[in-house]
Amino acid sequence: MGMKEKLAGICARHEELSALMAQGTLSGEGFAKISREYAELSPVVAAIESYTRALKDKQDLQELLSDPDMKAMAAEDLRALDSALPDLEHKIRLALIPKDEADSKNVILEIRAGTGGDEAALFAGDLFGMYRGYAADQGWKMSVVEASPSEIGGYKEIVCEVVGQNVFARLKYESGTHRVQRIPKTESGGRIHTSAATVAVLPEAEEVDLKVEAKDLRIDTYRSQGAGGQHVNTTDSAVRITHIPTGVVVEMQEERSQHKNKDKAMKILRTRLYDFERSRLASIRAADRKSQVGSGDRSERIRTYNFPQGRVTDHRINLTVYNLDEVMSGRALGEFTEALTADAQADALADLGE
Repeated sequence: MGMKEKLAGICARHEELSALMAQGTLSGEGFAKISREYAELSPVVAAIESYTRALKDKQDLQELLSDPDMKAMAAEDLRALDSALPDLEHKIRLALIPKDEADSKNVILEIRAGTGGDEAALFAGDLFGMYRGYAADQGWKMSVVEASPSEIGGYKEIVCEVVGQNVFARLKYESGTHRVQRIPKTESGGRIHTSAATVAVLPEAEEVDLKVEAKDLRIDTYRSQGAGGQHVNTTDSAVRITHIPTGVVVEMQEERSQHKNKDKAMKILRTRLYDFERSRLASIRAADRKSQVGSGDRSERIRTYNFPQGRVTDHRINLTVYNLDEVMSGRALGEFTEALTADAQADALADLGE
């Protein structure tokens, strides 16, 4: 099917859905399904209509070129229209890119110290600060779910919930291994050390996204432990939930209430299982592609933060900036999130045949 026929089919389907909703005979669930499809097609149809109007205007202006009195004005308008048409066509292609159903979801953000010992934990803390600053700039709410602080600062591991508009769409390309190069405060010789931390950005799953059967869970309770192995309370409030089919384990002891710990653990378990299934399907779809952007593959190094040179490099898109302080504060992280989104769109457009 050619592009022209495909666009005509989209417009026809949009009109059909509009007529179905206007009839008022659909059930609640049926109406919701139809209205979702209608809403998804509306931006595509709007882009098609703008492009179609522009083509009609171009035809009218070309006819005016034969009128001596209108020729100069028509030629000027025609030049402006010709420069606008490629952008209008590009907007149609962007609107045709299949939407990621998780883009609008909140996320569970997990940061873990990797190779590098204490310095890696400090870097994990720096990354947490970067995302906290970016979340504040975006107007999102960020709250800590579980944290394991390091003895000298930073975190061995920290898990957060980020709530707001299109959080996953903005943060999903942050998943991966982040590397830092700098002189540790404990280094007397002034040598640059390299350490790393891993980041996982998981779309937060709701109960409607994934049903977890009680028979597939093993739930253990135990006494919460404080720093240095001291008991922080005397009841078995900590919870460990194991999903038997996949072996995924979640432990939670932040709250004093066993009930609250169980609720938090279930939220994270559901989110990890949802991400596991999304990654499995994405890997199947991407089997024949050289790039797996958005597949959830976190095994490779994605970005390096070089403190001596004030440089940050994203290795996936070969983007280097020299405003490290601004990036680490979160204020300039958008340079990377926007560039990565544009790169993913370019790949998707290539798949559409552009």
